[in-house]
Order: sequence, then structure tokens, then C-alpha cells
Amino acid sequence: MIYDYLDTPIGRLLLAADEHGLRHVEFERADQGKRIGPSWRRGRQRLGAVVEQLEAYFSGELRAFDLPLAAEGTAFRKNVWDELARIPYGGTISYGELARRIGDPSASRAVGAANGANPLPIIVPCHRVIGANGRLTGFGGGLPLKQWLLDHERRHAPRAPFALA
Repeated sequence: MIYDYLDTPIGRLLLAADEHGLRHVEFERADQGKRIGPSWRRGRQRLGAVVEQLEAYFSGELRAFDLPLAAEGTAFRKNVWDELARIPYGGTISYGELARRIGDPSASRAVGAANGANPLPIIVPCHRVIGANGRLTGFGGGLPLKQWLLDHERRHAPRAPFALA
């Protein structure tokens, strides 16, 4: 596994990838130890496209990531993560809506747990899932970072052209 750090407007991110693709994006937080494995090597090999695309995202130029992803998880979690990737840039949905989209409307809590276990935040946009009441709920980077990401996307989302009636 190759890892490195990327300084971003929301803080330092730990990135890790192997020959299969990107495996981890982690927020650096004081209350959270880094999960660097004993066999991991620091370097930018396999991370060039990740760094380029994250930098473009943070500059407001990129709205959809195109990277090989290799997140590990159960079939249920991978199903949730696949659906997260379909939430449009600048948009939000509720946990209940996400559960409906994966075909199990009663699975809101399980969807929330899968969302919280997402190893590729930002890339797989778990920040776009909010409570049914429209309020922000849990996020691995903290709610202020979740709000920042949503505001950032809304600022840079394409706007519908103005038309005169």
C-alpha cells in the first residue's frame, strides 16, 4: 500500500492506494489515530490522479471523480457506496431516500452505518446524505467539514440558464 498526505482547504487528508485502486481517504483529526499499516510505504506512486482530481475538486473545477476505487466492505456496504456515488454534485438526499434507492426502505439505520464506514469520503460523497428533517447528521470529518463541502459544491454547481418566459 502506498500512502501520502494532501493539504486541502478542509485540512490534511491521508490517501492510500494499491495496485487495485484507491483504498482510503481519511481526515486528519486530533482525536483519531492514523491507520497506517506496517507494510505501507510513503510515496506518490498510484496517487497522482487522486491528488490531481482532489485539487481540481477543491478549486471548484471537478464535479465527478474518475478513479479506480478499491474500497473493502460487505456487499451491502458496497451497494450503499455505489448509490452514494450517484448523488449529484451539489445535491443532498436523506438516509431514508438512500435506503429506498438501494431497495430496502426500512434500512435507514443500516444505510447510516454503511455511510459512516465509507473509506473514501469526498470521492464517494457521503457528505451529501442528510437527516430527513434537512439537518446535517454524522460525518467522519465532523459537521463543520460536512457543511463546508456542501457549501463548496453549491457555490460551484452548474446553474440552470436563466430564461425569459
